[in-house]
Amino acid sequence: MTDFPSYDLSRFATDPGSAREVDAICRDTGFLVLTGHGVAPDVIANIWAAADAFFAQDPDAKSKVAAPYPGYPYGWLGPNREALAKSKGNDTPPDLKESFNGGPLRVPPHANPDALEFCYQPTLWPDLPGFRTAWEAYYAAMETLAAQIMQVFAVALGREADFFAPFIANPISALRALHYHPTGPAAEKDQQRAGAHTDYGSLTILLPQANRRGLQVQQGDTWVDVPSPPDAFVINIGDLMTLWTGGRWVSTLHRVVAIPDQPARQSLAFFHQPDWDAEIAPLNGGGGADPIRSGPYLMGKFKATGA
Repeated sequence: MTDFPSYDLSRFATDPGSAREVDAICRDTGFLVLTGHGVAPDVIANIWAAADAFFAQDPDAKSKVAAPYPGYPYGWLGPNREALAKSKGNDTPPDLKESFNGGPLRVPPHANPDALEFCYQPTLWPDLPGFRTAWEAYYAAMETLAAQIMQVFAVALGREADFFAPFIANPISALRALHYHPTGPAAEKDQQRAGAHTDYGSLTILLPQANRRGLQVQQGDTWVDVPSPPDAFVINIGDLMTLWTGGRWVSTLHRVVAIPDQPARQSLAFFHQPDWDAEIAPLNGGGGADPIRSGPYLMGKFKATGA
């Protein structure tokens, strides 16, 4: 932890200039440990309990909320159904994980028809006491936290704190609960718990199971372990933020490595994504990239990862 970048979010209110530290981190690794986040402990405890209860079910019970057809974004995605490395053009065996996925809590009026067909599809709720309540409370807390982090990002980039607000009025974010099964003595060649990839959107808020191994970020030719201290999140920027900053910030390749003979591991990943119709163009005209629309870009990336 002492060698890995970190930032105390509670400092920002009294010391906005501290955002310069975030700029330096995002230029270098694009990953940081976030403390001082203010998310209520009971919200975190309840979502962990809900995820534990869901993944403890047998496959038949989980299959009741399985994605009803290929490409449906929400519900249970069982083992051997996804290979994240494919999003980077690498053909690998399926990742050693399963997940439950949910989308936005509200649909804005006059939503784009393509958005209604993709990111605004209904989340498929399991019949477990308290699950939906815990999930929605955590999702709402992550929306609030993501908006706060985007304020830090804006100041870090030399803009007013509310610069990104018009782009994230109706974000098409998703929440994913991940369960990595125990590993055996060896996996298939090139198989990982989550293959090497970059995230697609503006930022990811990851809540890893405390003090569990596996998440790594690539630095040069080296894979560096990302710490998972208690009461902290791991934040990383995605490809869209790299484009938005004209390449100033890096969306770093990362993976969950299949270390032999490890116990089960869980995490919660909130993928923050600007509004469907938000046009993302490099700040100050830098980077030489054409503007893209947030929603169609996300949909294309999602469809590329099917195993």
